Amino acid sequence: MQPHTGSYYAATVNEVTDYAPLQGDQQADVCVIGAGFTGIATALTLAERGYSVRVLEANKVGWGASGRNGGQMIGGIAGEKHLRKVCDADMLWQMHWRGHDIIAERVEKYGIHCDLKYGYVDVAIKPRHLRDFQEEFDYLESHGFEYEHRMLDRDETREMIGTSAYLGALLNMRNGHLHPLNLCIGEARAATGLGVSIHEGSEVLRIEHGARPKVVTAEGSVIADSVVIAGNAYHLVEPKLRGIMFPVNSFIIATEPLTENQVASVNPHDLAICDPNFVLQYYRLSADKRFLFGARINTFGDDPAYIAKHHLPLLLRLYPQLEGIGVDYAWGGTIGVPLHRVPRIGRVAPNVFYSQGYSGHGVNVTHLAGEIMADTIAGTLERFDVFAGIKSTRFPGSHTFRKPLVALGVLYHQIRDKL
Repeated sequence: MQPHTGSYYAATVNEVTDYAPLQGDQQADVCVIGAGFTGIATALTLAERGYSVRVLEANKVGWGASGRNGGQMIGGIAGEKHLRKVCDADMLWQMHWRGHDIIAERVEKYGIHCDLKYGYVDVAIKPRHLRDFQEEFDYLESHGFEYEHRMLDRDETREMIGTSAYLGALLNMRNGHLHPLNLCIGEARAATGLGVSIHEGSEVLRIEHGARPKVVTAEGSVIADSVVIAGNAYHLVEPKLRGIMFPVNSFIIATEPLTENQVASVNPHDLAICDPNFVLQYYRLSADKRFLFGARINTFGDDPAYIAKHHLPLLLRLYPQLEGIGVDYAWGGTIGVPLHRVPRIGRVAPNVFYSQGYSGHGVNVTHLAGEIMADTIAGTLERFDVFAGIKSTRFPGSHTFRKPLVALGVLYHQIRDKL
């Protein structure tokens, strides 16, 4: 049986959105470009504070990586070692977990059904990974981390997650996993309930800068006091943002549902699992007990049969006890990765801001970013300035030649991962 075209998340969404395209000339306090996690989190935070907001989305809510990712809610910010040089330690610790807090609060407040569950394991392939995990464990200890966390040796890791492939691991019960598309759509529904206007099928053609910028689509426009660009890897509207990060594809398969015995064999504690490589593997169980397995491929194709053919052997190498399992879904998505991995948060004009480039930590950090964007528009720039002060490194030609450059980049990191 061939895998379905389209993601498992799209097939199991709580509701299918149908927001009308933008028509005519409109106004708002803030216009947000992009209805993924960053855009929706920003819009909802602003609406909770009384701002009028219009969100413009070229496709559907959560269409990009926000609705296609592994659903792993991981604390911390990519490139944090750079942030530690310029950020107050207490502020950085608070930001490390702030996205988790926002997600939990909104799931509870707005009754969002997104299968939120806690429990996560970083797994070590090499001795240097264990050293890195020990540093992270010590960092947690130094802050009196109140949630269960502990280093696991090889035997404990095998008992915890059902595979002998790893040297050890770090368990963290503050991290977890969820259905990302249902979370994004649930937050969008909460935002519209507070007066936010969301317009799907409304690709932004240009931004006309000025005292009140004008955001133009094919059939309308929005004049606003402020604009937030939340396109992440799809940052085509603003030329100044091209080349500040690589768009990188990651692909996932969802198997057929596992039996109770299979679940007990591979993931009895229902944990999210991830290795620390750049060309990484990450996996977990869905709410209906499918094995969701993700990895990066040195390709830009999205053929489900090809993805399944590539991923299933990787899964079976870790869990040979699943030999014969079928793959029902296979899909991909694009994430943004800056060279130094620090999220790119800044402005292209005094009243036009952007936030993107989360390097695979998007579930958590996008929600932090939404709050930072809202704070910035309100005039509180303390956290914004931390990120904006880190200079972007541009990739010459990355916008025009992104496919061959990304292929070379993935190959480079595959070699580094093996060292």
